[in-house]
Formats: sequence, structure tokens, C-alpha cells
Amino acid sequence: MNIIVDAMGGDLAPGAPVRAVAAFATEQPRAKFSLVGDETKILSAVSGKLPSNVVIVHTTETIEAEDEPVRAVRRKPDSSLVKAARMVREGEADVMLSAGNTGALVAAGLLVVGRLQGIERPALAPVLPTFAGGAVLLLDAGATMDTSSENLLQFGQMGSVYSSLVLGVENPRIGLLNVGTEDGKGNALTKETFGRLKDSGLNFVGNVEARELLNGQCDVVVCDGFVGNVVLKLVEGVGLGIFGALKETLTQSFTSKLAAAALKPSLRAFRDRFDYAEYGGAPFLGVAGGCIKAHGSSNERAWYVALTQGLRFAEQGVLAKLSEQI
Repeated sequence: MNIIVDAMGGDLAPGAPVRAVAAFATEQPRAKFSLVGDETKILSAVSGKLPSNVVIVHTTETIEAEDEPVRAVRRKPDSSLVKAARMVREGEADVMLSAGNTGALVAAGLLVVGRLQGIERPALAPVLPTFAGGAVLLLDAGATMDTSSENLLQFGQMGSVYSSLVLGVENPRIGLLNVGTEDGKGNALTKETFGRLKDSGLNFVGNVEARELLNGQCDVVVCDGFVGNVVLKLVEGVGLGIFGALKETLTQSFTSKLAAAALKPSLRAFRDRFDYAEYGGAPFLGVAGGCIKAHGSSNERAWYVALTQGLRFAEQGVLAKLSEQI
């Protein structure tokens, strides 16, 4: 089993991914890991010391955050991201992880790795924490902006398989993101999709409104990539705003600082419940290889969780199960 990491992608690369791989590989001696990127920079991140089950695949190029995705994938063949995708395509790895340019990862997944047989459109599937203490898998979060009801049905099928095998949810509840919960709500696309999901054999629980999305109404929520990306960024923005406002309020006066000190353990626990670092990356489901997009700001903890996710993806044979389901 080989897990490939794009060591040059992300805000904290190569330090965070390299150190996380070094720690994780020590605990998983039977797995193999490939760090793809500039060898000198990778080694400097760990003072030249890596576990014996970690190898470096040297590359000379890096796709930057501001690069146009498709152009970068085509014009930077020796970039760490493209090299990692090529290794997945050629069967040299079970799964790849990157915190780099999201658009470039999607482009590499489509252009280099290719689609899984039977899948019309792949989907990015991030995990969102819920107020009930669980999580909901959102797909698509931006890979396919314009979808058909067939695409959305496949998103539901792929989400169900992934939620069951990787997230450990028994018989995942599938919801369709809509403007109301009644069966006849929505536009032509959601109305048609509703009927197809209802007859699919999945554990379909019906329409889910955005305000109920984080209340634990379902385990997987399906929508097109345009809506999903808007939802994802809104949730992230609201979360950052709430924590920022809370911090400002609790540091305004001596009294509020005393209250904050008393509440510190509870506040830390609350923060950890909604910390992206605890939820791993977003799998790019529907491509013919394991591909996980880690958060661009992933620290070592976030990378460690993403690596755990990647290992489980490979161990559970998610790709084979997706092929069977579709």
C-alpha cells in the first residue's frame, strides 16, 4: 500500500505535510509513503531524517495558488501535483493527497487520472461538522458546476459508499439540498433528482433545507457544484466570523477576560468540534484513483487526520466498491 503526498502544495508546505508524513509513517510501518516535491526542501523540513518506509520523488516545478488550473497542469508536467496524479494513474499508488490549488487538483484528476468507468461527473466531497456532534458529507463542492439528475444520483451513490466505508456510518441517510422539505419543491433539476433518489434503493430521507444542513438531518447531502461551493464557503465564513466575534467579546474588559479564563476548557472543546483540522480532506470521488484534497491551510494535525483518511480509503477498497455501486 502506497500513499503519495504532494509535499509542495498548501500554505504550510513543505514543512507541515513532510513532518506529518514522517510521524504517521513511523506509526504505520507496513504502509509505504512517497513525498513528491523538491528533495532539498523536503529533507530540510525534517533535518534530513525520514522513516525507512518513506521515499522522495524529486520534482522541479510547483503549481502555485494563483496559477490557472488547466494551463498549469498541462504546462508544468514536472510539478509535484501532476507527478503525484501520474503515479496514481500508473498504479504506483493507492491514493494521493494534496493541499495545493483546488482547481489544479480537479484538472489533474480529470486530465491525468481520468474518470472511473461509469461515472459521468466526479465530485468533491468535504465533511462538515454538525451541531449534533456528527458530520455531513457534502457533494459536490465545486468540481461540477452544471449537473444533470443522473450526476446527482451518482453523487448520492458515491457519497453513500464513502460515508459507509471511510466515515463509518451505517446505512447513511442521503438528503437532497433544496429550498423546502416538501416533495414537490425546487426547480426542474431537483424535482427530477428527487424522484430518481427516491427510487434508487439508497436510504433517501428527502429534501433538506440549508438551515437544517448542520443539524444532523442527513449523513450525505447532494447538490450541484455551484450551490455546494457557495454553501461550503458560507459555512467557513460564518464559522470564522463567529469565532472572531467571540474572541473580541471575551477580551473587551477585565471582567470578560476573567469569564473567558473560567470558560477556557469549554471554549477549547467547542472550537475543536468545528476545527477543519479534525475532519481530514475532501475526497475527489469519481476519478479512477484515490485523490484527496486537504485544506489549503492544513497544519500538521490536519495532515495527520488526512493521512488517516487516505489510509482508510485504500484499506477499505473504496474505488472497487464505487465501481460495484455504479
